[in-house]
Amino acid sequence: MKLIKPFFISAVVALALTSCSPSLAPMVGTNPANIDKTPLKTTPISEADILRWSHLDLVKDTIPGMSVDKAYKELLKSKKGTKIIVGVVDSGLDIDHEDLKGKIWTNKKEIAGNKKDDDNNGYTDDVHGWNFLGEATDENLELTRIVKKGPNTPNYAEAKAELDAKLAEMMQYKPQMDMISKADKAIKTHLKKETYTIDDLKKIVTTDAALNQNKMIMLSVATQVGPNFQEEMKGQIDYVYDQINYNLNVNFDGRKAVGDNPEDINDKKYGNGNVKGPDVEDASHGTHVAGIIAQVKGNNKGGDGVVNSNVEIMALRAVPNGDEYDKDIALAIRYAVDNGAKVINGSFGKDYSPHSDWVQDAIKYAASKDVLIVHAAGNDAKNIDTAPNFPTDEVNGVEVADNMITIGALNYEYGSKLVADFSNFGVKNVDVFAPGVKIYATIPNNKYKYEQGTSMASPNAAGVAALIRSYYPNLTASQVKHILMDSGTPISANVVVGEQKTTVPFSSTCVSGKIVNAYNALLMAEQMSKK
Repeated sequence: MKLIKPFFISAVVALALTSCSPSLAPMVGTNPANIDKTPLKTTPISEADILRWSHLDLVKDTIPGMSVDKAYKELLKSKKGTKIIVGVVDSGLDIDHEDLKGKIWTNKKEIAGNKKDDDNNGYTDDVHGWNFLGEATDENLELTRIVKKGPNTPNYAEAKAELDAKLAEMMQYKPQMDMISKADKAIKTHLKKETYTIDDLKKIVTTDAALNQNKMIMLSVATQVGPNFQEEMKGQIDYVYDQINYNLNVNFDGRKAVGDNPEDINDKKYGNGNVKGPDVEDASHGTHVAGIIAQVKGNNKGGDGVVNSNVEIMALRAVPNGDEYDKDIALAIRYAVDNGAKVINGSFGKDYSPHSDWVQDAIKYAASKDVLIVHAAGNDAKNIDTAPNFPTDEVNGVEVADNMITIGALNYEYGSKLVADFSNFGVKNVDVFAPGVKIYATIPNNKYKYEQGTSMASPNAAGVAALIRSYYPNLTASQVKHILMDSGTPISANVVVGEQKTTVPFSSTCVSGKIVNAYNALLMAEQMSKK
């Protein structure tokens, strides 16, 4: 699948020569109601605040967070909620992470490791969820799969043109990635260590012309990208190589390892109970998403989860390094619903969906069982009112169910840059925005990382949804969806959106014209629960 990327390669591909080190943006100290009337006064944001900015309050902290801290302090201190299961449909999950202890769903009807389907739900040893990908990791994009099927396939011409363009673009980037990769390897060999700093590079003194050139290449990368240059560089190199070798490669078959027929929704005997996947490092995206929702609060490890207690994460591994299969998503939703999830987070998306009806049927099934689906809007900086984006809960402009909410991503800078520069938008098809830039959360093997994307905005909103469902269990999925939208903080600012950097009123970027506010949402939920 196209795991929703934190940023697109074009923004950083020239890192060896041209990119600039990102600095923390100033925060606007002003009342949002007066944003268009008052000259903006800015103050710098502290490292302590950026670590957990999504929980802060726009009025109190001048940071466009979700007012989670305020909600706990003023509304939830003496309340007791009920347990809520949140299904995370993603790349897998490190269920043994130190900051997710006590937060992982366990199927108590299943006996681990006995190779029996103890609860007769069709899944053997599904102790913490299900891995619909089995041993598979890398995959084609959906457009690549369409092209592989031949000219008689729906959307073939469009997919072929897009495939050719994307592959040509990646091949243009490849020489730069090769150059940087080669230079990095040479420096590691010279320094005799895998991790090195800018200071290490500066201390290299040599008469070897080749080594000196490699030093200059890596110094350029390091000084421009910043202290985490090795991690950023690896991410971009992997992205280009993965696109060429797997995602856009018509000769690559990633599904073979799974062993099912992805064109048959009734072929369900596949996958396994290992929700970490074959390599837990590949579960980074899903582990980060789970952490945003449920990582332990206030323990001085990593960030803070939105939901402090009464939450369990159900792991559904269905998102490979490439585009997800519609079949896997549909079955993952149904699994989550049948096994008790009341909120499902989906931080994934793609431009083509040959079996979108399977997914929509699953969405309707979730609606019939009162389950809310929270979905990331996508990171292509496009208007998804006019551009395709799947999954979707509508057919020909009409919603098939009222239990799915689509989330755009916010930046931590209030004002014209409030909408994250990568975020999709749409006054019809994006419902509300939530924090999605520089979000600190769990990644595999007891590590933590800042990530960005609508992939991060969606679990922030899902966390608030889980809070509502925990403390006000009598409210329906549809009611919770509309509470998230209607109770949000209205934004009067003009904001910059899209690849063309167009300035528009924030009210035209999403249905609600608002950003998620946990405090307001819980107040509204309290009122609605008494009706």
